[in-house]
Amino acid sequence: MSELTDYRERIRAAYADLSRLEEAKDAIAATIAALDRGEIRVAEKRDGEWQVNLWVKEAIMLYFRVAELETTHSGPFEYHDKIPTKQDLAAAGIRVVPPGTVRYGAFCEPGVVVMPGYINIGAYVGSGTMVDTWATVGSCAQVGREVHLSGGVGIGGVLEPPGARPVIIEDGVFIGSRSIVVEGTVVEEGAVLGANTTITSSTPIIDITGEEPVEYRGLVPARSVVVPGTRPKEFPSGSYDLQCALIIGRRSESTDKKTSLNEALRVFEVPV
Repeated sequence: MSELTDYRERIRAAYADLSRLEEAKDAIAATIAALDRGEIRVAEKRDGEWQVNLWVKEAIMLYFRVAELETTHSGPFEYHDKIPTKQDLAAAGIRVVPPGTVRYGAFCEPGVVVMPGYINIGAYVGSGTMVDTWATVGSCAQVGREVHLSGGVGIGGVLEPPGARPVIIEDGVFIGSRSIVVEGTVVEEGAVLGANTTITSSTPIIDITGEEPVEYRGLVPARSVVVPGTRPKEFPSGSYDLQCALIIGRRSESTDKKTSLNEALRVFEVPV
């Protein structure tokens, strides 16, 4: 039996029966350490589909049960928490600008830049990605390479239930200021979200580029250019406009990514 298989079996047993938590403590600690090193992930793309490693999410939830509260200090600031911040940032090739925070159990590939933002446990962030000022990457979120999360962006965390898909932001995505992406939404490669776009698992994402609208839920198709919108809905007391997201165009596959992004922002007048 491999070491990871042993960890998985003990963690799954402890999650199902908390009386076995003590015997799984070392497996939980080893799993969180492996997450921190990027050796395992909460979710991975296999055969073109994102799949959740359920036992890894269970390990994170059990970690909160076994970890002890500790008081730490950073200059004049005091913290009281169960999870420390990530260490050895220079060796990892990560730039973190004060007071930006990467929590232990999150992994950032070399070249990630974290302005005064926040990356939570279980998250994975690819190389070349910018987590801009006051942007947050929630628990277990998977963020690809060369992504830009603009100021104030909120990428939601998804811990429970363990089998629930985390938020997925694929390579080359640009997310405009104050946008929110939550509830296991997948934003596919190269998409652009304009400022203040909010997408949940139930938000209608409507492609209005053709003769007939095409609606998606929980999925922003690759290279889509998306802006916030509304659409009317009838209620007993009258008609009211409810929030939706509108796909107003596509980034070109044939051009360089940066050129294509600039073109999308200019041609489609996307607010950032």
